[in-house]
Amino acid sequence: MLRIDGNSLRLEDVVRVARNNVPVALSGTALPGILASRNYVLEILAEKKVVYGITTGVGELSSHYIPPEQAEQLQENLIRSHAANVGEPLDKETVRAMVLLRANALAKGFSGVRVELIQTLLDMLNHDIYPYIPSQGSVGASGDLSPLAHLALILTGQGECLENGRRVPAKTVLKKNHISPLRLQPKEGLALINGTQVMAAIGCLVLSDAENLLRYAQIAGAMSLEALKGTARAFDARIHRARPYPGQLKIAANMLKLVDGSAIIASHAHCDKVQDAYTLRCIPQVYGAVYDTLQFVRGTLETEINAATDNPLIFAEDRDVISGGNFHGEPLAFAMDYLGIALSEIANISERTVDRLVNPHVSGLPPFLAEGNGLNSGYMIAQYTAAALVSENKVLAHPASVDSIPTSAGQEDHVSMGSISAKHAQLILRNVLQVLAIEMLAAVQGIDFQKPLEPGAGTGAAYRFIRSRVLHWDEDRIMYKDIEIMADLLRSGRILSAVEKEGIEL
Repeated sequence: MLRIDGNSLRLEDVVRVARNNVPVALSGTALPGILASRNYVLEILAEKKVVYGITTGVGELSSHYIPPEQAEQLQENLIRSHAANVGEPLDKETVRAMVLLRANALAKGFSGVRVELIQTLLDMLNHDIYPYIPSQGSVGASGDLSPLAHLALILTGQGECLENGRRVPAKTVLKKNHISPLRLQPKEGLALINGTQVMAAIGCLVLSDAENLLRYAQIAGAMSLEALKGTARAFDARIHRARPYPGQLKIAANMLKLVDGSAIIASHAHCDKVQDAYTLRCIPQVYGAVYDTLQFVRGTLETEINAATDNPLIFAEDRDVISGGNFHGEPLAFAMDYLGIALSEIANISERTVDRLVNPHVSGLPPFLAEGNGLNSGYMIAQYTAAALVSENKVLAHPASVDSIPTSAGQEDHVSMGSISAKHAQLILRNVLQVLAIEMLAAVQGIDFQKPLEPGAGTGAAYRFIRSRVLHWDEDRIMYKDIEIMADLLRSGRILSAVEKEGIEL
């Protein structure tokens, strides 16, 4: 059971709830703040104060006073009119993460909502309800307005949920799960839709996968090093202490661990070759920079998932309500663009390594890693696929955050486009996984040609596990099936587990 309080949520918690259906409850420590901010909203209404989004319209309409007797209708109208997203629905994992993050932000006690509203969000999670939320329409300020409005509809019994791929009225789904629809009270509709929870949800899941993907990139790179009879001298700690970036130091040490005891590398320790190509020699410098980028993104996300991101914020202790801009997605937009760029570089190195593996003019291996030259094409077209994915990533890695289109009649005149940054990072991640799958297949095939020499401790563990699932390419067969098997192995985490059983932590 995970208990949320608005302040202590970890990225790993988000992943567990999104993917493993860990049950969630509201911590008792959050109740005083939630109740205090709610009571202050009631005082504002009783005194007929003019407060944005409670007794006024929103955006450009903020100059329009709304009398207290229409305050509930305002909240209802907000979520109906703002639920304007289009496109394919967000996947279930993302929606679950999004619901958790919205509940956690409200639990901080600055939003002026009822405890019942937060509890209903958690009930939806715990009953595994999957709101139908189209994926396109957020400009990243005032937060992820439109997709969050689709979520808010579900709480009131409006909108739709997804069950077995079918859209079902939310009212029907709530009734089946014994959850009573809410009638939103003053401030609650606005509190639900102002926030960065879509881009943060995608970001948490992409980062978690990216951290594992970087581990696989190192395994693939180390196997490619052996297949190409490269040297491990470039990973000598003395080189990296002379330029002591944390990621560079870590990746260099990991590469040495992976190839430790490699008979393949030892076999040509005194050959005439002076140095390897950059794709092998500069793995610590490039993948190290990727590691440092992931650490930066993690820091941004860990701040964001425990932040109050709606507007206005209620400071009950100070008897104050302040309109601000915590909904602006710029920190996440920058981080997600940065993440996409870093992930693209993994694929860039990986594809170039595949090219070296299949190119007989530089590899010292059979052309395209296939015996029976001419009759068999081997991994020729697999490299084409990797090249296509890398090219696609170059388009997706263009920063969305450099764009801004004013909204709400110019009142909201700068937006982050952070949800687009997050979705692009997600697409890049999927492409990188496929490129790494191709590199691993090619590297294992290259290692086959080094027999009877054996690979290192970590690379050997990965090699043996892969070969237990994918056979040596002795003659042409249907290529995409091997790539699919390899990609599924990467998603499963089993190759990493095989390496870790050798006592190697990456």
